[in-house]
Amino acid sequence: MRNYELLLIISPEVAEEDIPGTIDKVGSYLTAKGGTIGETTRWGKKKLAYPIDRHKEGNYVLARLEMEPDHVAELEANLRISEKVLRHLVVRLDA
Repeated sequence: MRNYELLLIISPEVAEEDIPGTIDKVGSYLTAKGGTIGETTRWGKKKLAYPIDRHKEGNYVLARLEMEPDHVAELEANLRISEKVLRHLVVRLDA
């Protein structure tokens, strides 16, 4: 198991009360694959550096994950096809 950080930019069209549900979907995917989701920090709505799908802002969420390296590509594929997630970044932590 390795430690990762996941940064999500969630569409501003997603209601504030639906953001935890989006994060829970990622968490349920990880637990199904044997991983865990740790500390989750919501940064709130921020202005984007450039428009993404005609959106000028997005809801930023940072989460710490622990999962097998084999499942990172699958996780990224699921995030890519999600209509609620504008962008994502998964970074492996050294430690």
